[in-house]
Amino acid sequence: MEAELQNLEDRINSLAAICQQLRTENVALRQEVLVLKGDNKRLVDKVEIAKSKVDALLEQLPEEAE
Repeated sequence: MEAELQNLEDRINSLAAICQQLRTENVALRQEVLVLKGDNKRLVDKVEIAKSKVDALLEQLPEEAE
């Protein structure tokens, strides 16, 4: 009986350690997601600016004669 209780206690401690590790990893991943979302927003903005500049340059080109 004592061995079974010790085994159960060991398994519970192991589960608690894994749970804490997963919580820590979850926090780190949430922070990484926030950083990546910010990077993505900046890149989308840069693409939009570049697209606007290209569109403006295309407007300045003379039209082809048919």
